[in-house]
Amino acid sequence: MSEGSKVYGILLEFEDPQNLVVACRKVRDAGYTRWDAHTPFPIHGMDAAMGIRGTRLPLLILAGGLTGLALALLMQWWMNAVDYPFLISGKPLFGLPANIPVTFELTVLFAALTTFFGMWGLNGMPRLYHPVFKSARFRRATADRFFIVIESDDPLYQTEGTSDFAASLGAVAVEELED
Repeated sequence: MSEGSKVYGILLEFEDPQNLVVACRKVRDAGYTRWDAHTPFPIHGMDAAMGIRGTRLPLLILAGGLTGLALALLMQWWMNAVDYPFLISGKPLFGLPANIPVTFELTVLFAALTTFFGMWGLNGMPRLYHPVFKSARFRRATADRFFIVIESDDPLYQTEGTSDFAASLGAVAVEELED
């Protein structure tokens, strides 16, 4: 640890996914809230072990799609019935069947854009730097190692207490991270 640097948290390294899942359950049950697990591949049951709730993204996508639908219908009604009414053969100024293609396209467009930007926003992206990148050990997170990072911002984090707790989880290595 260099002089004057702030502690970001502690990094726990595990050799296999089973030990990681067990450790995640213990961290969750201990009451930690500011922590994350890093794995080279998805692990079945990891969300439950970490206590991760479902996402709000589907509700945002529904709202985006409904917004696109409403704006498409409003836009076409305004253009055809109010702004530039054009009577042809006694047809109505606004007929829904003729406006379905544009309505469908704007609904899909708004839902897709909400999905893209909602996913980035809910995941806190773009994040081009993370303190774990300083760790030489963490380079194996994309190959064959499994990690837990407990952040120092966590209300339960104490330098000695959390280090002792981390050592009891069966990690191969425990490293303190600088911010």
